Amino acid sequence: MIAVALLVAGAIVADIPAGQVVDNVTCASDAAQSYALYLPRAYTPDREWPVLFAFDPGGRGSTPVERYQAAAERYGWIVAGSNNSRNNSPEIGRAVAAMSNDVMSRFRVDERRVYVAGMSGGARVAFSIALGSPVKVAGVIASSAGYPDEKVRKTLGFPVFATAGTEDFNHLEMRRLDAALTTPHHLTIFDGGHVWLSSALAVEAVEWMELQAMKQGLKPRDDAEVNRLFEARSAAVPAAGAGKDAFVALRSIADDFEGLTDVRAVAARAAELGRDKAVRAALKQDEQEDDREERTLREVWTAEGRLETGEDRVNVLAELARRWKSLADTAKRPDDSAERRLARRVLSGLSANVRTKDADYLKIIAQYRLGRGGR
Repeated sequence: MIAVALLVAGAIVADIPAGQVVDNVTCASDAAQSYALYLPRAYTPDREWPVLFAFDPGGRGSTPVERYQAAAERYGWIVAGSNNSRNNSPEIGRAVAAMSNDVMSRFRVDERRVYVAGMSGGARVAFSIALGSPVKVAGVIASSAGYPDEKVRKTLGFPVFATAGTEDFNHLEMRRLDAALTTPHHLTIFDGGHVWLSSALAVEAVEWMELQAMKQGLKPRDDAEVNRLFEARSAAVPAAGAGKDAFVALRSIADDFEGLTDVRAVAARAAELGRDKAVRAALKQDEQEDDREERTLREVWTAEGRLETGEDRVNVLAELARRWKSLADTAKRPDDSAERRLARRVLSGLSANVRTKDADYLKIIAQYRLGRGGR
């Protein structure tokens, strides 16, 4: 786990242009480290600003900065994305420290509102910082991955906004994280794969963090903003006003706006839908789908382990080939369905976590794994 103190220092005059993404800012104290940066147009050192430190699994700092640019401009956040923190790097801690120290030295940052975000391995870095830093992090925005370890957590000392794609191989992980947490959190599932959240969804994530900041007393309460967001979220509830999706949306609204506005009517509607047999059956079906996905992955990984021991190798290879072919056939169906999405997630997950170097098995994987475009 990365335990990095996000140091706070007095802001100095910075010659960084506001209102545009700067791809490469060299850290003053460590010239080998750099980051991409966005300062909102209205930035001035006369007041403190929230900051978001973002981590891409490939060290592409401009990618998250561009995704969060619109949100940062709208809500007045500074966004910095490391160009050095990347998956499997032995110097992630150095990259985190260098970027955070540099930003906090150059700019006027609100030390109570330091946020971290990441995608895939970068999300695990963000969680590592929030879990290990002696300076309290105000929130984590995690795309397509969760904790840096396998520990299940029911409570956290910071709010979490999580995202995952319908065909994301970490979709199951994010649903499990969401189901276990009892402290403030939100999960959005979008149509797509293992990717950064969209710019539009980044705006929603920052808006959600703004609400949490009001609840925590980190930001002055703004009733006009609360009412605008409440009305927008309410208007986005599925038009039919019934069914599982409406229930999930209403329950989320009630949780997110509790204490900020009157949510009794929304909570009552959610409670009523929660008693509906069809809604309960749909929720149960989702749980069963999650269990089936996890079971399928474990069965394949168990079979891979048998290859390593040489136990009945010919039959195990044949079994694995049948499984991969069945999954590939389902994944390539022309029409979208829950079955196809599950098959694509499993294939992607198995491809990303191969646990054997058996040459014959690697040929099976190469034959059936999904290529670009899901084919």
